[in-house]
Amino acid sequence: MRVTDLERCGIRPGRLVEWTLHPAAVAAARGLPDDVRPPAYVQESHLRTSRSIRRDGLFVPTWLGTAFDLPGRVDLDVLQSALRTWTLRHETLRSGFRWAGEEMRRFTLDADAVALHRRDVGHFADATTLTRHLRDRFDAEADALTWPNYLFTAVVRDDGASVYLAFDHSNVDAYSLYRIAAEIHELYAAELAGRPADESPAASYIDFCAAERTNADSIDDGHAIVSRWREFIARCDGRLPNFPVDLGLDPHGPLPPQKLLCEPLADAEHAAGFEAYCRPYGGSLVGVLAAVALATHEIGGPDVYRTVVPFHTRAASRWADSVGWYVGGAPVEIPVSPATGFDRALELARATLRANRKLARMPLARVLRLLGADFRPTSPDLYSIVSYADSRGTPGAERWQELNACALIRVSYGDQVCVWVNRVHEGLQFAARHPDTESAHKNLRRCVERVRELVVSAARERMPVPGQGRLRREAAPWGNSPAPTWR
Repeated sequence: MRVTDLERCGIRPGRLVEWTLHPAAVAAARGLPDDVRPPAYVQESHLRTSRSIRRDGLFVPTWLGTAFDLPGRVDLDVLQSALRTWTLRHETLRSGFRWAGEEMRRFTLDADAVALHRRDVGHFADATTLTRHLRDRFDAEADALTWPNYLFTAVVRDDGASVYLAFDHSNVDAYSLYRIAAEIHELYAAELAGRPADESPAASYIDFCAAERTNADSIDDGHAIVSRWREFIARCDGRLPNFPVDLGLDPHGPLPPQKLLCEPLADAEHAAGFEAYCRPYGGSLVGVLAAVALATHEIGGPDVYRTVVPFHTRAASRWADSVGWYVGGAPVEIPVSPATGFDRALELARATLRANRKLARMPLARVLRLLGADFRPTSPDLYSIVSYADSRGTPGAERWQELNACALIRVSYGDQVCVWVNRVHEGLQFAARHPDTESAHKNLRRCVERVRELVVSAARERMPVPGQGRLRREAAPWGNSPAPTWR
């Protein structure tokens, strides 16, 4: 699925309709007792970071969203029923948090109390005005520090509707977003046809939070994972890593606005060739990390490229269909030099992933707490990431282009660089959120162009040569760890 923002997802004019949780349901939630299941560490870290930044006087929207089309004349009553059924399917959407002093406490609304309230906002004749309105509404309703913290909308036209859904990050990750279009399409089709939906029950992310937290709380500061992170942070001069090129940041200035760099990296043929070239080293994730390490070094980066790679934590199959934030991070260190070729960089990338991928099983927020380090958040991103995901196997992925399906990120403020490379049926897509400075623009552009050169060069060595068939390499995957995913 293409990763982009509202401004680039192809919004067209039409009649805007929105759904929020019904006021009666919101009122019922106020009187609920605490849910004994605690927040996940990643949820708690996210909300504490949002609160800290807000107290510093800056509102930084951090919602994620999805967009897709429903072809044909749309029955809004049926769509509303499908959206309610989908909300009930995923327990995290009826669960929120409240503060008791400095303590976060969960509450969870009963399924019977869930109802949606529909509002006809009106017709928008101008796409730019509509886009701005949607962004402002998502900022207000999908806010980390409010509840409910999501908003459902549809732009209705005679020939169909475009659906736009936004959620605070505490509810969703990328894999969650990838699955929404197919789920809602099936629920809508089933409602129209008067048949049961072809959807099995989804496990609760809240149950996962409780289990993960119990496991995380069982370790102490002498645990091997904590020691590895301690060593990594020490080699980063006591900080979590940023993107290692000049970003033109003022260390004493305010949090800068950000921009999104979003474009194709390789077509389907070159993506397949790149995967074939990298397969002996573990696949395209290893190749992307090797290419970024080389590219950053060539434009002035250090001799050791350091970043954090997100991995999904859906280790058990029961979590596969669940909406939630199932992501951990692993530290990566790749030593490079002017003499390092791409094959050697692949070997080094494979080695660091083999050594460190298991660290993603432990929430980093728990590790930082055990380290006792003062990581008071001043930015919504505590570190730079490079993420790779192959989303072609997601249900409905073959229709994403037809349905104009997108995963949406909110680009607002931040001093880090977050990179997402996504394998879709059409090829490799590149997206990066970065500070809006002249240096960052220039260096991110140089970086992505060099990465593209390395991808295409490797791909051409594994693409068919006329009259000679296809070149092959021995396959030796680097392991069976969970597939990486963007945050």
